[in-house]
Amino acid sequence: MPRIQQTQIVLALAAAFSVQFARADTPADYVTPALPVPGEAHVTADHIEGTMNDTLQARGNVVVTRDDQKLTSDWLDYYQAKNRVKAGDRFTLTRQQDRIDGTLLDYNLDSRTGTGQQPVFRSGTPGKEMRGDGKEVIFRGKDNYRVLQSEATTCSVGDDSWYLRSSQLDLDYTTGIGTAYHANVVFQGVPILYAPWLDFSLDGRRKSGFLYPSLQGGSRGLELAIPYYFNLAPNYDATLTTRLNTQHGLILGGEFRYLQPDYSGWLYTEQIQRDQATKHYRYLWSGAHQQTLAPGLTAGYDGTTVSDDNYFSDFGDRYTVAANVNLVREAYVNYARSWQGGSANLYLQAQRYQTLQATGTAVTPPYARLPELTLTANQNLPLGLSGNLTSVMTQFSHPTLQEGNRWVLYPSITLPFERSWGFFKPKIGIHSTQYQLQSYKGNPSSNVTRTLPIASIDTGLYFDRQVEMFGGERTQTLEPHLYYLNVPARDQSSIPNFDSSLNDFGFAQIFSENDYSGYDRISPANQITAGLSSQLIDNDSGREIIRAAVGQRYYFDSSQLNSDGTLSKRTTGASDFLASLGGEVVKNWNLDSLYQYSATTHAPVQYNVSLRYQPAAGKVVSLRYRFYTNNQVNAQGQPENLNEVDFGVQWPILPKWYGLLRTDYSLQDRQAMQQLVGVEYNNGCWLLRLVTERYITKLTQTKTAFYLQIELKGLGALGTNPLQTLRLAIPGYTQTNDIQP
Repeated sequence: MPRIQQTQIVLALAAAFSVQFARADTPADYVTPALPVPGEAHVTADHIEGTMNDTLQARGNVVVTRDDQKLTSDWLDYYQAKNRVKAGDRFTLTRQQDRIDGTLLDYNLDSRTGTGQQPVFRSGTPGKEMRGDGKEVIFRGKDNYRVLQSEATTCSVGDDSWYLRSSQLDLDYTTGIGTAYHANVVFQGVPILYAPWLDFSLDGRRKSGFLYPSLQGGSRGLELAIPYYFNLAPNYDATLTTRLNTQHGLILGGEFRYLQPDYSGWLYTEQIQRDQATKHYRYLWSGAHQQTLAPGLTAGYDGTTVSDDNYFSDFGDRYTVAANVNLVREAYVNYARSWQGGSANLYLQAQRYQTLQATGTAVTPPYARLPELTLTANQNLPLGLSGNLTSVMTQFSHPTLQEGNRWVLYPSITLPFERSWGFFKPKIGIHSTQYQLQSYKGNPSSNVTRTLPIASIDTGLYFDRQVEMFGGERTQTLEPHLYYLNVPARDQSSIPNFDSSLNDFGFAQIFSENDYSGYDRISPANQITAGLSSQLIDNDSGREIIRAAVGQRYYFDSSQLNSDGTLSKRTTGASDFLASLGGEVVKNWNLDSLYQYSATTHAPVQYNVSLRYQPAAGKVVSLRYRFYTNNQVNAQGQPENLNEVDFGVQWPILPKWYGLLRTDYSLQDRQAMQQLVGVEYNNGCWLLRLVTERYITKLTQTKTAFYLQIELKGLGALGTNPLQTLRLAIPGYTQTNDIQP
């Protein structure tokens, strides 16, 4: 067979190299075609020689390309029949965005399998790239590698702040999962975690396996949590968590989530077989489900239950304790239908609560609704009229209070008139309520009926003009708003209070039909509410520079309804006065304030001011002051004022370092209600969060919590996540990962 020798020769070698090279009419100086043919291998080198249908040897500056594969080396042996190459003394193999450098390579271009010695590798997509080195790399097909005796990291070149050391590292980009065996996570040169095996996502896809453990300390004891995640299917997953708490012992937790086109939901539980502190079995169950049964027909449930009143104070943080006094348990069915000019909605629910008595003050449980059926409907009528109907049938149940049934029927007609310059909406309706009350405390069962006509007129105007102000073109708006309401005064003391409470006084409430929530108390009215609001808007950016509003209600009748249903007389002809001012008055400075002045006591009822300076993400200073008259209860059960100053900061203190601070100080009690201090560090490859928090629970008790989290880019986070606490504590807080340099 002839041999070929030529300097800087270029050969085109097909996947079946021997077939094309053996063609009789192939010239010795054949050059690479301008357009590569898929599956062909192209070789350049300083010196090439070989035997047709056998072996090709290339020496000096060898470059082999085939599809998305490129190999460079000092020398190359190409075995044509098997489409296999051996290369050294140094080689570089790139496959799409992956690159492997090493000393010796034995590789099959067809199957993309083989081995490489002393590899230095880089693989993955930008932003999710992993790099490292090892003793040997085993190519296991397209986008699949095994590295022996490896050290790998997602840090940038030159930064080895952390790395994963393992006896075997599998990187499978077809499944998106990396697996390390006999793995050590080494952080700043110190091993911080060992695992017989450790798997992680290479591209953000969900995967089954152990999640990183978390460690948390504080008044609740030192707690270690080890979660295991089951990626059961794209739309199903589960997490089992084993927690060991120094005060309470072993806690087992589990969560199951599911998602289907017609239904979704989750189920969560915590189980403590024998609490070391209480010597009792303790638990938490919580779940929710939503499902579409047919077009327009949905159903679901939502519920939480715990074993005892102190569960959340023992195992929750400040926010879960405050949010979990009445634990809801409800199931519902809802049917909605619409047609041309109208719609209707039918809602059936059964609802009850578990009320936790863990605050030191007796809490009256809400009524259970077993069941409640609500019908709402609207229909366009002739002459531009709109008809509306609200009908509610409820059976109220309670262990200690008056029980009974209530039926509400409230039809109304509105004549809406709306234009670009204003609106005018007169409305008239009849609110009819009937009660069937059971015998209670020696009183026999009885029926009570209440019928009240309700009439209102809601009207307002829109004005705007272009002005030159603050060095630019602005739009100034002015919106006067009037609302007249007439409801006859009726004594309602014979009606039990199942679900009504006095609404908080504010701009939304003074333009509403009723001062009370629910249907058991309907406040009398012969009154007009006047409001005026204005905005100053930057035309270029849309920034709201100033937002101001004032409002007050004026009474033509002195009757008022007390929460027990009795009537009394007002001592003034007007309600409290409301005013608010806000906006981004100066760029990056945000102001929000509310002022309420009592027409009865001629003193402020509440005023709060919030000022926030935020020139960029990760830079925020927040100062809030709040004052409310008789807004809280002291340790003796007596009402007292709320008078607090709240200061929060997130700010760079050093390159890559951010300081965190929050102090909520009660001027009334002369003590801090919550104190938080922490730091965050982010160098792009890893992130550290260290936060400590102290807060008051149960009026006189204080608790502390410590959060330490180390987040390794592309690998996960170790420790306890304080992000929810930081977002609630510091208005405008930005997660450090999201801060762009």
